[in-house]
Amino acid sequence: MGKTDQNIGKRLDLLYEKLNRRKYVHPDPLEFLYDYRDIRDREIVGLVSSGLAYGRVGQILKSVSIILKKMGPEPSVFLLENNYNTMRKAFGGFAHRFATGDKVAAFLTGAKAVIREFGSLGECFASGLSKKDKTNFKALCFFAEKIRQHCPACPGHLVPVAGSLSACKRLNLYFRWMVRRDAVDPGGWCSSWSSGLIIPLDVHMHRICLQLGFTNRKSADMKTAMEITRQFRKISDHDPVKYDFSLTRLGIRGDLTPEFFLKI
Repeated sequence: MGKTDQNIGKRLDLLYEKLNRRKYVHPDPLEFLYDYRDIRDREIVGLVSSGLAYGRVGQILKSVSIILKKMGPEPSVFLLENNYNTMRKAFGGFAHRFATGDKVAAFLTGAKAVIREFGSLGECFASGLSKKDKTNFKALCFFAEKIRQHCPACPGHLVPVAGSLSACKRLNLYFRWMVRRDAVDPGGWCSSWSSGLIIPLDVHMHRICLQLGFTNRKSADMKTAMEITRQFRKISDHDPVKYDFSLTRLGIRGDLTPEFFLKI
């Protein structure tokens, strides 16, 4: 690691120490996962919360709350006891921008089939992993394709198309929540998978990484996400998405800006 990387690494560690705390999570769909101690429920709640994580954060929280309320205190039991048709009825009238109740029902029916096949969503993800791969990209594609192929109807963009140019931000966010475990990320899956995680790249994170010099690419796509992840891996080899939460607080919280970090 060069001197420039070391300098940025020190600043990132300071930012992590300052902002990677539970008190800074709200408003963020991640907060829903804290209410579920059973990993069987948490991985389903995480899938729903990340799947709907687009648009205004206030609406995201409202939409996720509606779905989770319909599912009851044990989402894993809800999936076990319901099929596509009964879920369509349960989510009837729901709408979150492009996501309708029917699409959510198709999405969760696909997830239910995956759980039946592999035992859990985590085991499905694990089945797509390979020790020779430096990132979890192939596991991401495997996971998404398995859910999509079991959906009885189109789930829309709730499930990314495997291998597309998309950065798959929401699915990478989900994997971060489920794999990592610290003061913010609750974990639940195998923490050793963290070294292959890919940065959940959106316009906000892309802008910050352009300022850091982690990429010169203008598109916030998967290629850019992989390039940025390689830069983070130089600083934190076994945990390249360690700083994701802290960095995304900049600009989201009114009292903190990217300029604040660059001056640390």
